[in-house]
Amino acid sequence: MARIYAFGPFRLDVEAEMLFHDGKPVGLGRRAAAVLRALVEKAGEPVSKAALIAAAWPGLVVEDANLTVQITALRRMLGKTPHGGLWIETLPRRGYRFVGPPPTETSDAVARAVNAALPRVPYASPAETAAALALPDKPSIAVLPFKNLSGDAQHDYFADGMTEEIITELSRFRQLFVIARNSSFTYKGRAVDTREVCRELGVRYALQGSVRIAGGRIRIIGQLIDTASATHLWADRFEGGLEDVFDLQDRVTASVVGAIAPKLEHAEIKRAQSKPTENLDAYDYYLRGLASFHQSTKSSILDALRLFRQASELDPDFAAAFGLAAWCHVRRKGSRWATDPDTEIPETKRLVWKALELGRDDAIALCSAGYALSYVVGDMEQGAAFLDQAVDINPNLAAALTLCGWPKLWLGELDNAIQLQARAMRLSPRDSQSFLMQAATGMAHFCAGRYAEASSWAMLAFNNQPNWVMSLAGVAASNALLGRPDLASKAVASMLDLDPELTVACLRDWTPFRQREHSVQWAEALRKAGLPD
Repeated sequence: MARIYAFGPFRLDVEAEMLFHDGKPVGLGRRAAAVLRALVEKAGEPVSKAALIAAAWPGLVVEDANLTVQITALRRMLGKTPHGGLWIETLPRRGYRFVGPPPTETSDAVARAVNAALPRVPYASPAETAAALALPDKPSIAVLPFKNLSGDAQHDYFADGMTEEIITELSRFRQLFVIARNSSFTYKGRAVDTREVCRELGVRYALQGSVRIAGGRIRIIGQLIDTASATHLWADRFEGGLEDVFDLQDRVTASVVGAIAPKLEHAEIKRAQSKPTENLDAYDYYLRGLASFHQSTKSSILDALRLFRQASELDPDFAAAFGLAAWCHVRRKGSRWATDPDTEIPETKRLVWKALELGRDDAIALCSAGYALSYVVGDMEQGAAFLDQAVDINPNLAAALTLCGWPKLWLGELDNAIQLQARAMRLSPRDSQSFLMQAATGMAHFCAGRYAEASSWAMLAFNNQPNWVMSLAGVAASNALLGRPDLASKAVASMLDLDPELTVACLRDWTPFRQREHSVQWAEALRKAGLPD
């Protein structure tokens, strides 16, 4: 089956060596298509000139000027969308790098069906989208991924984990507005202009830093930048043994808070500095589990589940480890990777209640366990209540807002569901998981009978994740009730290409509406679109 890479409004058909813009082919030569494919397949990573030449002129010796001509042509083509000409970054003396919207690989049937039949939601580049974001009415900050200066790529997980932990600690302060982890990490490995990043994310402050591990010691260097005045508010170095990692995190967090929000209550600072665990080996397994979890593949989720279990075995009081282990079962059910529900549901229930017993003040444990309780175990009302607690404890946690919005949708609290997803999207405007927020928003509009809005949001979710059945289901259902049978049937055909065994019953299980009219409305629309029972 031919491969197609989707990014922004573009689709690159590898087999046909063609580039499509909003479903229409654009003039692109075979050499340029080969160069673009090599860049997109290594998105975010440097690709040497030699590698690009080998991809476009296999077995031939050509001058670098030939490659320059193809890069220029590609930038001109990508420039058909605002700022698209900047998606190929020149790395002096090294090569080039693709820094556009994260590409997703999809099958030819799905992409061609959509390119041929489905209306496009106008694509706005991250810079355009964020340009309209007003600064919040309280201090706002983005923590950019800390660099790993250890000289060993195997320590990347540790630097990423430090960044994520500092984001989590800062997000606990209600007086701050903190950009979510998924948006901050879109800048990982890129040379960025801090002022431009803050403009794109709609915040005033940026925290940058690095982590170095050597000889059993750790060094964290951080600097806080006020982009409004182009000044460094604070910069410092923190050093200690690996056993001091939690103290070092606390010192970084306290220094940042002291620089931008000096009037925060002392009690709240103390609460934010509560440790996830005192066991360093358990914490290391936890960070490794996070790294595997964010890869989001079938095998990586199993790896994450194993690592979170090891963390909880080493520290039986580690609430977040139990919560994220439960969340792994959510991912397995949602992706239809779970093969033994009679075993996985009771195990999920055990993990959920362990996380809730230990983590009543831990927003991550609460939101992970609460959603697993709602979605996997089926206790919707109680799961939603724990998600409400997570949002109350940490209103800056975009993931908690997103997860809280789904049970609200299923319980029929449609306006509340839409508001929660809107808050999540503002906290994480460049989130790789934004399709979850968009799809939930679309389904809430669908249940409210606003089918045009539902179609637009479902299409936006599809544009961001073409391989997810639920975004196509939203397209199919809303367009079936809008009187667009061709569009609805095309979406169903694409869904069945992704999962030939998909039925209306499957989707009713994935969308457990408690309001009977919403469940009936959803099922009838999917049948009308052509999905079998």
